Amino acid sequence: MTTRGGHKLQTTKLSKKQIALSLINFISGTIGLYIIVLLMMLMDKGTDGFVPYITEHSQPILTVTVAYAVLSAMLYCYFFFENRAVLTCFSKPCELFLIIYIDFFIAFIMSMYVHTLARPIAFLALMCATLFRRRDAIFINSISSLMLLFFDRILTLIDTNMYYSYALLLCRFCTGIVAVFIFNSIKTRFQSVIFAFILLIPVEVINSITILPVTGPSAAEVIDLVIFSGVSCILTVMLYMFILPIFELIFAEMTVFRLRELTSDSARLIKKLKETAPGTYSHSVVVSQLAEACAKAIGEDSELARAAAYYHDVGKLKGPEMFAENQTEYNFHDDITPELSVDIIRSHARNGAQLIRKSKLPEFFADVAIQHHGTLPIKYFYYKALKMSDGELNIENYSYSGPTPASKIAAIIMIADSSEAATRTLPDRSPEKVEAFVRTLIEERLDLGQFDNCNITMRELTIIKSTLVNQLTGVYHSRVVYPKLTISKKK
Repeated sequence: MTTRGGHKLQTTKLSKKQIALSLINFISGTIGLYIIVLLMMLMDKGTDGFVPYITEHSQPILTVTVAYAVLSAMLYCYFFFENRAVLTCFSKPCELFLIIYIDFFIAFIMSMYVHTLARPIAFLALMCATLFRRRDAIFINSISSLMLLFFDRILTLIDTNMYYSYALLLCRFCTGIVAVFIFNSIKTRFQSVIFAFILLIPVEVINSITILPVTGPSAAEVIDLVIFSGVSCILTVMLYMFILPIFELIFAEMTVFRLRELTSDSARLIKKLKETAPGTYSHSVVVSQLAEACAKAIGEDSELARAAAYYHDVGKLKGPEMFAENQTEYNFHDDITPELSVDIIRSHARNGAQLIRKSKLPEFFADVAIQHHGTLPIKYFYYKALKMSDGELNIENYSYSGPTPASKIAAIIMIADSSEAATRTLPDRSPEKVEAFVRTLIEERLDLGQFDNCNITMRELTIIKSTLVNQLTGVYHSRVVYPKLTISKKK
């Protein structure tokens, strides 16, 4: 299973080197957090008051220092036992601590110059829900809420009693969890804007319940609560909309927004495919729908599967007329040798991967492009060569170069690609015929070891088969034969 950003969720085994590097990564991130807090203390107290403040409050500062170390250790332990894939990727902890730094800095600025209630209360939760798993985001939100509580007390940003701090802690904790769960239904950036107004409801309710009893329900307090809670929600979404694309660019994240932008008709390669190889484009659109449905059925990232399927055949942009779906009446392969035809056909997988990398698209797309045919034989030209030769031929010379699928999504696209192309040629597209064909296709790939490296199960393959049959019989259903009748316009 993968996240919306395409990162693997399963627990992976860490080598000693990976454990050491991940520990260094988290320790460095924690040290960076100390530096950020010290810089904000310097901004708050000024150069003249910084040293006296440190001396006077040495005990609480030591307590906060230890608390941050413990909370960072809790974060590390969580990922070690729940999602080790984050620790194997150097960039993920960097993303995590960078989000925390940004959240702390903005909270500091808003508290100093606007109002404590105007902080972007769910910014961190939204960023983590996008870039990590939902469960990860909830845990990170809980830890960061505790960190911010210590942050408030050490900088004395909240000058009232401790109950006010606890009320803000509860509001941030609850609102963050609400944001994580609601966010799962957001698919476009415009919906994120609408989300700001939805988020305002729990923020106003929680703030009213937790803060007004502490400060007293005066008219001024109620007005501040309403206005600055609204500012908090709007700022949450604005910062999220502004900062997320930066993370997408720097860390090559495949968020749902980025994936949808890459599959729009205005995307450069998609636009070129539509203009230059319309047959391949139409095929890719149908395969993307099939892959999306199959991925969703087995719990994989359906958005990632859809986007990867759009790009799986972009290698056909090099010589599109050499591929059947883009040909009209003339077939170039009739005039060349089977060996040359095989070289041209199988090169589209390699060319696709190269084009994707050259276009600075996600590496996962390149992996799918080069893996979606695995090491399967190109039967048509192998059979053609057999008829032209006297003896046996090495079938490996007439097969794709591989490698075989290394992810479940690549395996899905392999099956969907072949199923869609071949179903077009079936004279009888009844559910029974399509089911028999797809079953044979999957069994053949199993026998040829095409799924050995992607950890896909027989149960998942059965679900994929059923999903494809339902989808394909819907796409290629039988049509009513209309009578040949010409109707003239009445005079």
